[in-house]
Amino acid sequence: MFNKLSISYKDSGVNIDNSNSLIKNIKKIAKKTYRSEVISDIGGFNSLCNLPQNYVEPVLVSTTDGIGTKSLLAIDTEHYKDIGIDLVAMCVNDLIVCGAEPLFFLDYYSTSKLNIKIATSIINSIAEGCLISGCTLIGGETAEMPGMYLNQDYDIAGFCVGVVEKSKIINGRQVSNGDVLIAFSSSGPHANGYSLIRNILKINNINPLIYQLDGKSLLHHLIEPTRIYVKKILKLIQHVNIKAIIHITGGGLLENIPRVLPNNTQAVINERSWEWPSIFNWIQRKTNITNYEMYRIFNCGVGMLIIVNPIEVDKTISFMNNIHENVWKIGLIKHSHDKERVLFIK
Repeated sequence: MFNKLSISYKDSGVNIDNSNSLIKNIKKIAKKTYRSEVISDIGGFNSLCNLPQNYVEPVLVSTTDGIGTKSLLAIDTEHYKDIGIDLVAMCVNDLIVCGAEPLFFLDYYSTSKLNIKIATSIINSIAEGCLISGCTLIGGETAEMPGMYLNQDYDIAGFCVGVVEKSKIINGRQVSNGDVLIAFSSSGPHANGYSLIRNILKINNINPLIYQLDGKSLLHHLIEPTRIYVKKILKLIQHVNIKAIIHITGGGLLENIPRVLPNNTQAVINERSWEWPSIFNWIQRKTNITNYEMYRIFNCGVGMLIIVNPIEVDKTISFMNNIHENVWKIGLIKHSHDKERVLFIK
């Protein structure tokens, strides 16, 4: 007769008590983000949210995203306190492109072994991103998956739902010859291009905590969270007829601008209209890649673009300056049959 082995779930790498402790923390964190439309609490099988009452024909808008290998930089440097802002930003900045107001956000956090301190720090930063953008952290999922991840490795993904008035959807269809592109500054690479950045650090044996750039640690420039443009653009929409909004995310300026351009139009970008932040100059020096390739990977200092009629340019820039937003005229839309949808001129 053989003795049966006694093996618990905890022995297999999953600690349910830790998960329950984290959920208690999350409930407290999430509560401060709640909008009045939310009618459920965290901990159930689902979450409930009313539509705002000030919409006549509300259209729901959804986005989902992650932060890619920027999460590995956070692991390498043990810097977790801002990474959740990136997660929210990548989703809500995509929502605002059509003029949508974010309503609620859900996160998915998976790791090998749940570290409550790290997880709480990340969830705290997700809540901070929700507060910045005006949406509710309404729920999510946390999973321990030993064997799928190693040590303190983790991954996070986000899902956001927003709402826009059907008659006010911004879709780029009105964009035409002579319209003007106005740029919003970025805070750095945001959450794109980090596979290349981490390779630079590895090849050059650079410790970003020690290496200095412009009198600050390189990590300061690299870990700076993605800017969230939602509230300021929602204000601008009330005063200016915006024809298109472009989030400069993965694919940089070259890949994202054409996504809103009608056929037979081209964006002409004046490279002299702004200076790249030093982090992008540093990346180019370390890689020796062309401007074209930089524009294809990174935002190069431009986190968001809007397209307006020429008569709206001065009004737009003045309004944004008044609410302390750094914007500038970066280019024009012209009629063109050229295969190159984005042209850079000096």
